[in-house]
Amino acid sequence: MSTAYTIVSIVGAVLAGFSSGALALRARFVTDSLTAYRVPRSWWPWLATAKAAGGVGLLVGLWVPVIGVLAGAGLVLYFTGAVVTVVRARWYSHVPVPLIYLAPAAASLVLAAVA
Repeated sequence: MSTAYTIVSIVGAVLAGFSSGALALRARFVTDSLTAYRVPRSWWPWLATAKAAGGVGLLVGLWVPVIGVLAGAGLVLYFTGAVVTVVRARWYSHVPVPLIYLAPAAASLVLAAVA
């Protein structure tokens, strides 16, 4: 396991955890955006849970690599869906936000694949 993989996985886990916690705690900067994107409120707990599971999976992946790969793939899919949701809502100025969360998950996935 490389130092880069460890650092990127930890950063990805922290970002996913932050995003999950902000949604779970109904932080206004998150809920206002989700409302504007027309994401149903009934989905919010599931979305927060998915992000939390992905973040934990990235950390577990430091010891069990297959879990890290699966978590990285899940987070890449999740945040790709977030980008699509933002674009469909025509909030183009918000596209960089999910990309910030997507980047370390994708990097972790790539680094795990080449290791």
